[in-house]
Amino acid sequence: MISRRFTDVLFAWVFRVFSFTGAVALGAIVVFIFVQGMEPFLFPTSQNLRLVVERIDRVTVNGQVYENQHEFIELPWDTRTVTLEFINRGVESTLTFNLAPTKNYRTTLLLPIEAGENGIVTFPDAYTYSVTYPGTLPGINQRIHIILPEPSYNVFRFISGRSWLPTDDKVYGILPMIMGSVFVCLGALLIGVPIAILCALFMSEFLPSKIASIFRGAVELLAGIPSVVYGFFGLMVIVPFIRNTFRVPSGSSLLAAVLVLSVMILPTVIAVSEKCLKAVPRSRREASLAVGASRMQTAFHVVLPHARSGVIAAVILGFSRAVGETMAVILVAGNSPHMFTSILQSVRTLTATIALEMGYAAERHANMLFSVGVVLLIIVFILNGIVLKIRRMGGEANEE
Repeated sequence: MISRRFTDVLFAWVFRVFSFTGAVALGAIVVFIFVQGMEPFLFPTSQNLRLVVERIDRVTVNGQVYENQHEFIELPWDTRTVTLEFINRGVESTLTFNLAPTKNYRTTLLLPIEAGENGIVTFPDAYTYSVTYPGTLPGINQRIHIILPEPSYNVFRFISGRSWLPTDDKVYGILPMIMGSVFVCLGALLIGVPIAILCALFMSEFLPSKIASIFRGAVELLAGIPSVVYGFFGLMVIVPFIRNTFRVPSGSSLLAAVLVLSVMILPTVIAVSEKCLKAVPRSRREASLAVGASRMQTAFHVVLPHARSGVIAAVILGFSRAVGETMAVILVAGNSPHMFTSILQSVRTLTATIALEMGYAAERHANMLFSVGVVLLIIVFILNGIVLKIRRMGGEANEE
């Protein structure tokens, strides 16, 4: 028969192993996000120039022959001339790119080029140049792309920039998304927090325990509803209401996101606030009632101030919930990455930017989305630190 001491030691070690594994996994995730997010501000996108050919079976680049090339053709970043020889419609063609390496680390510029007969020069984005030649069959064109390395991005330009153009101009400014996230969350707190605190006070101070348990179950049920359901409700009810009431082209706006999030944070703020209110010593209530105060006066002037630290922590937890919300905001906010000047205009949050663009983002664009994730992590860490500080201060005050 296994002794009790052996069982206690075994489970203690099991708990230690699982705790250590969880901490390491969480730390690895955070480190990975920070490394990926900081890379655009420290390194260029590539150490070399890259060429891509389409529908060209054989091409000679600076004397090097490539046949059936389907991958990047890498060239040193400080190359000054790139000469390509290939067959176009049965005729040998030559194309020359003249480049000017800059003083910046691993960057270069493309000088005006001559595409030759029937060649069309296009600029798909700020760091890619393409030359298109008619193919042997209609619609089957031959193309040559030269992709320049993007230099490291300025972190202050990233934080304070007002333009988000990741595919064409390679401009990454997240100030509109930061402002969108902040105003959406603050608006949700402005509407939701007073309602949540009043509900918590009503449940803890005025309702009989059996009826309060029913309300408590309803609040927990609200917390378990998927966010996409809230978003769908907002899309079908709140968005048309705003459109018809304010006579705007689209009801998807900052106001719609605020209203949806104000409902979504209610369960979190109510549940945490009620627990803190019920934890207030009964002697405080009895002392207040003994000197002639009403139950309403006792609730607002004795119980609520005594549970102040816990209620503030509940509000910050609700703010954290609002900051991290994605699906519901995507459905009702409109998702315009531009600076807004009215609550009836479309906005985009940081989380919505990641969710909407990560599916097709590549290279620098994908790393910039990780950088957006780093900004979110920093915000959440700050909020969690504030919650811990407030709880510690509340515990010290209660001990006194």
